Amino acid sequence: MADDPRLRLSRSWTTRPRRPGEPEDAYVFVDRPAFEAQVAAHGFFEWAEFIGNLYGTPVTDPVPGHDVLLEIDLQGARQVRRLRPDATLVLLLPPSPDVQAERLRGRGDDEEHIVRRLAEGAEEERQGRALADFVVVNDTVAQATADVASILGDRRSGAR
Repeated sequence: MADDPRLRLSRSWTTRPRRPGEPEDAYVFVDRPAFEAQVAAHGFFEWAEFIGNLYGTPVTDPVPGHDVLLEIDLQGARQVRRLRPDATLVLLLPPSPDVQAERLRGRGDDEEHIVRRLAEGAEEERQGRALADFVVVNDTVAQATADVASILGDRRSGAR
């Protein structure tokens, strides 16, 4: 999927601090006033506050015949569904809460954040399943990527 010339991954903005070891280009890291100025300028396709931090997808004009993949939360997905009812929404889930907790620890999140994130997860999954067109379980990056690529390929070819 990453090698697909018809696909571009949007780079989100966030007000959260960069995690240790996280690449500088993982997000556009900004302070709250800069983010809020971008909101006021209608510079986001969608944006939301999650666990005290702001996240947003900048407005982009996709090249005709190309897809833009957004990594967004449930709040953002609702905004996208309102703005673009034809968008394909894929809910990406961890294999289990235990696996999700280990992944969060592996990226350096503290236990307080992990507890908060897992508490949000069950309700997000319930709501996400009701909203999404497809559900992909992220056992491995390669498998999840292949599943999403297959969904996009089917959508491009007109399959539903």
